[in-house]
Formats: sequence, C-alpha cells, structure tokens
Amino acid sequence: MSLSRRNFIIATSVAAGGSLVLSACSSGDAGGGDGGTGGHGGADTYTGTVTVGTKEDSTGPAPEIEGARKGGTIRGIAPDDFSHLDPQRIYYSWNSAAGNLFIRCLTGYKIAQDGSMKLVGDLATDAGSTPDGGKTWTFTLKNGLKWEDGSELTVEDVRHGIERGFAGFTTEGAQYLQIALTGGTDFRSKYKGPYGGKHLDSIETDADKKTITFHLKDARPDLNFTLAMTSYGAVPVKHDTKEKYDKDPVSAGPYRISKHTVDKSMTMVRNEHWDPATDSIRNAYPDSFVFEFGPENLQATDRMIADSGQDQYALMVYSGVPADRIQKVLTTPELKKRSYSGLLSGTNYYAINMSRIKDLKVRQALNHAWPLEGIRRIYGGPSAGDYATTILSPDILGREEFDVYGKLKKPQGDPEAAKKLLKEAGKLGQKIVYAYPQSQTYDRTKVVIENALKKAGFTPVLKGVESTSYYDQIQQVDNTFDVFWFGWVPDWPTGYTMMQPLFDGGTVANGTNNVSQMKVGWVDEAIKKNATITDPEKAGKAWAELDRRIMEEQAPIIPEVYSRRFYMYGSKVGNAVFDPLYSAAILYKLYVKA
Repeated sequence: MSLSRRNFIIATSVAAGGSLVLSACSSGDAGGGDGGTGGHGGADTYTGTVTVGTKEDSTGPAPEIEGARKGGTIRGIAPDDFSHLDPQRIYYSWNSAAGNLFIRCLTGYKIAQDGSMKLVGDLATDAGSTPDGGKTWTFTLKNGLKWEDGSELTVEDVRHGIERGFAGFTTEGAQYLQIALTGGTDFRSKYKGPYGGKHLDSIETDADKKTITFHLKDARPDLNFTLAMTSYGAVPVKHDTKEKYDKDPVSAGPYRISKHTVDKSMTMVRNEHWDPATDSIRNAYPDSFVFEFGPENLQATDRMIADSGQDQYALMVYSGVPADRIQKVLTTPELKKRSYSGLLSGTNYYAINMSRIKDLKVRQALNHAWPLEGIRRIYGGPSAGDYATTILSPDILGREEFDVYGKLKKPQGDPEAAKKLLKEAGKLGQKIVYAYPQSQTYDRTKVVIENALKKAGFTPVLKGVESTSYYDQIQQVDNTFDVFWFGWVPDWPTGYTMMQPLFDGGTVANGTNNVSQMKVGWVDEAIKKNATITDPEKAGKAWAELDRRIMEEQAPIIPEVYSRRFYMYGSKVGNAVFDPLYSAAILYKLYVKA
C-alpha cells in the first residue's frame, strides 16, 4: 500500500512554498525566534489523549457547546473541491472532514473541546465487542437511524457500504477491512462487491437483532478503530447508483448536499430526518454550510484579516495561514484571537538507511548531531510545530513522552556527544550521504544540516532529488542514500498504524514505507505480539515501550517535528476548533454568532 493518505491532500510540506504532500505539515512563524515548544495563536488544540468510550458515551445527543445557537450559514473557504463524496472512495482528510456532516460509520470519534478523543459507537450502540481477542467483532445498530428520505438505515445498508469497498470503482478508499475479511491484498480476486447478488461469507447480519458480525481471517483487536474510517460508511442499498453515487450521495448525518457546482461551490442544508438522539458526536447549529473552492491560503488569509461582509461568517477550513502572514496574525491581538491551531497527526523524521549505516553508535551519533533548532527556525520557529523525540505522535493511544538523545535540552545539536560515539565506534569522519527533496525550504535546511554534521565529526555528501520523484527514489531498496527526510500520518490513532508499516522487517521492498530498511527479529515479534493485545490501555503501553526501545537500541530514525498549522476565521464564527483527526476545522461543532 502507498504512504498513508489520510492527510495527503491537506499537506503542503513542512514549510509554506514546499510541494511535498505525504505527511501532515505546517505553515510558518511569528517572528523567527525559536524558543520553547509551545503553541501560539488563539486556541491550540492538544491531540494527545485517545480512549475507547462506553455505551453511555455513545448515546446521543452530543454535548452542547457553551454559548452556541442554532441558525445562520457558515462559509468554508478552501483551495480545492472535494475529490470524492462517495464514502468508499474517500481516503483524503479534506473529504473526510466534510464527510462527517453526511456520512456515518459504525464507530467514530467523540472529540472534546480540548482535542481529546473517545472512540464511540456512531451508528452502533457502542464501540463493538469481540469474544475471541479480535477475530470476531459484533456491533448492534441504534434505534431511530434514518436516511435523508426518511427511510430506515439498516444493518444491510452498513453491510452494503463495506461490501462496496470490493468493487472495481472504489479503489481510492482504504483497504484494511477488505484484507482482514479475506486474508490478503488480492481481495478483489476473491470477491468483487455486492452487485452480482452475492454477499461476503465473512460478514453476518441479523435484521431482527440489528447486529452485524465480522469474521476475520486474523485477529484485529483494533478493528473498531478501522471501522471509524470514512471508507467504511453506510450506503443505502436501495439508492446506490454505483459510480454516480460519488456525485449525489445520500445523507445519514445532520446535513445533506443541496447544490454542488464542481470546483466552485457546494451547499449543504439540514437533513430533517437526522435525529440528534442517535448521535453522540455531532452538533448541528448552522442551518447551512456553503463551501467556496478556489482561494489559495494567502488570499483566504487576507480575506479573514479584512473580516468584511459575508467573510465574517467564513473560515479557512483546511488550508492554513501562510508564512508571509503568520507574523501579522500572531502578533496582532485582534487577529490572533480569530485564529485556531493544532498539532497535525503524525511524525516528521529523517530515516536512517540501516542497510548502509549498520553501526548503532553511528546512528545514535546522527541523532545527537541533528540540528533540530536550526531546521525548525527555517520552517518558521515554534509556530511550525513541536520538537519530536518519539516515533509515536502525540495523538496515538498510550503514547509516552521521552527524549533519549536530549533533543529538548540541546535542540541545536550536541556535536561533542556525537563525536564521542564516533570515536568509540572508530568512525570519526564517517561519510553520510544526505538526500533531500529539492525545494526552496529544503535547499535552506540542507546547509544547516551540512554544517552540523561537519561539526560533529561526519563527512557529509549532499544529494538533491527532484521533488516529484523523491519518494520513488528513497523507497528503492538499493538507493544510495544514508539519511533522508520522511513523514508518516497514521490512519487511526493506535501504535500498530505507525510501527507495522514503518519497522516490520517483512515489509522491506521497493515502494514500501520501511525506508529505514529495519529488519530486526525482536522488533518484528513485538509488533506481532502487540497487535494481538485486546485491552486498549495495555496495547497502548506496549506500543509506547516498543517506541522507546527502538529509539534506544536501534535508532532507525531522527525524529524532527510534530507539525502545527494555523487557520483564521471571521468574527461571526463561533467555536472554531482544530480537528485532531483531519487537521481541519471540526465543522459539526461550529455555530453562527448573534
């Protein structure tokens, strides 16, 4: 599978002006200073806690937002239209953020005002149950679920949505469940979707009990997280128009699409058949949403700064404040008050090619030497993100903070510690081939990195790679690079979604994401063992322990930053908060101020 695409379309590269899009990244800074790791802006959302909720947590309605009122229209400004509206064809964050207004899945995330999340039942009464460690999962649907035409939403509609993911026209969506149900990546050769009148034997439904049961080929204790992905949203059997459904999907959420002019605008109005008593996740204060497509982030920011006319009711929904406006926004109190921000999901890092850099002390020395402070200053300073010291990002369930290489105390790098390790290894003067994607940003960071490596006793060789072929080149097993920039955004917030694709030795191959080419037996065994732990708290602890041990005993990467993005909104927009899942606005929590 390709790099995680959950934040693919909203990513802009680590700094404004970049073009890389494979990990969630941020805008610029307030003024070039680089002290501390805290956020700026009106409301920085913390994304660090994820838990599994109870049946009570899954019961609607959603908690009221203090001061919120019903009525009015919220106007969302974005540079791009939604690439897909069919749930089985949705993978990108921007599509999912809007999809939350009309698509519902068996499970979903109940997000508090501080950004903490609980996995709860959305269509289901709770987050599911498994009697056998994750090989069998059962969910019971809530009462009162309806489609926008007033017809009942049934377990067959849930099943239909999932089985549609096997069809030949839904290749853009996630594949995790399909693989789990059939036991292989060749799932379309085993089942081609529901249109031939056949169902998957591995899905069992009971209309009377309103239950749906999944029989998996292998245990998946975190399947309830997988089922929260938009790709597994319900689709009404009676209203499925196959390929055409992407243009006119049927709503199960609080809003329905009333008008869509491709690449220009989309209007959503209330779905009168949505019952808030069935929904513990979504509020629905505005009468309508109007999305405007086209304005780039600089133009959108200037409109938010001006705050005139209908733009008072508008907000930047996924494209952030650019570097050439961030200083003005964060140093002008009335503008800062109308900004919101948060850490983006995932971790940016530098992969160390372990097939070439075999000595652990050399890899540890690289970690000590790496100049995080100088790099982040080029990205924009503290507003660009927090220094990363772990593999797991702050939004991962159970993630624990640690700093094996003292990067928080010495973010500028510790050349003496690096030299000491090189001397012990007999590798003083070690040549390091550093590859980077050619762009205005990375052409600047390469200078800082080169100087730091020289100071620490390395002999750096710099290799610029054309940005459009960058990932193709670094994902080749026989590449000639020792260290290179990378980033990963997990598809759901558990340790498995970061550790397995990045460090499972069985995944080393051309085009895969274990670009550090780590093949370590005890790591592979730990990944397999942790993946079978059914208790979420125990699993989180196990992944956190593996995170620390990998960094201490293998050092396959140099963590860089957990990126931050800033957005602005108009003076009549209420409760603009950051979505820790999709790095955009939580649309269903917004309201229009009086």
